[in-house]
Amino acid sequence: MTVQALLLIVGAYLLGSVPAAYIAARWFKKVDIRQYGTGNVGASNLMRLTSVWRVIPVVIFDLGKGVIVVWLARLLGMDVVVQVLAGLAAIIGHNWSVFLKFSGGRGVLTALGVVTALSPWLGLTSLVIAFSLAPWHHLSLGVLVVVTVLPTFSWFLPHIFGIERPLPVTLGFVAVFLVVVIRRLTVPPSALATTATRKQLLVNRLLFDRDIRDRQTWLDRKQTEQERERASR
Repeated sequence: MTVQALLLIVGAYLLGSVPAAYIAARWFKKVDIRQYGTGNVGASNLMRLTSVWRVIPVVIFDLGKGVIVVWLARLLGMDVVVQVLAGLAAIIGHNWSVFLKFSGGRGVLTALGVVTALSPWLGLTSLVIAFSLAPWHHLSLGVLVVVTVLPTFSWFLPHIFGIERPLPVTLGFVAVFLVVVIRRLTVPPSALATTATRKQLLVNRLLFDRDIRDRQTWLDRKQTEQERERASR
């Protein structure tokens, strides 16, 4: 691998590390988004804190992080392997941001940007699959379905999705799956985690990206924790 490729991958990680939702919450509300809602540094938590109009630039930026690094690698004439590695570096940067002491979001939008840059049709398919469960408040489950089937689609249906070199792209999608799952399973446990068994906690995190099944209680958990803290003073 060339020095140029290594610099691009490092740059992709740093770009991915820019926490747009955190910055927007600080800018518009003067608060740390990690202390509100689910505590997640992402667009969905920001929307509950501000408004859809303030979330749109964050969505575009987080998507763009994935698209830009892959596109730049391609523009510089770099191999698809480097394109995939740069995309992965951006996702990892979003999830474990150097600017937030290696915490961050879930990398869903950035991953979608990477997939779209590698295969626009596969990116569109991923979007449809993920949001097909959104009306039932199961977007996290839809995301898990997407990252699970991506390697299958890229390996067995490369011509349909315009993928010229299935092997490195498929391996990259396997890595995306692992990054998403590892991020879900390694988030520090909340106070609500004690209400579930270890098996329940594992299933809840893997499928729904939360410690408990009750969605509304999970969404309000930071507010509840703050109220309990004020009451104990």
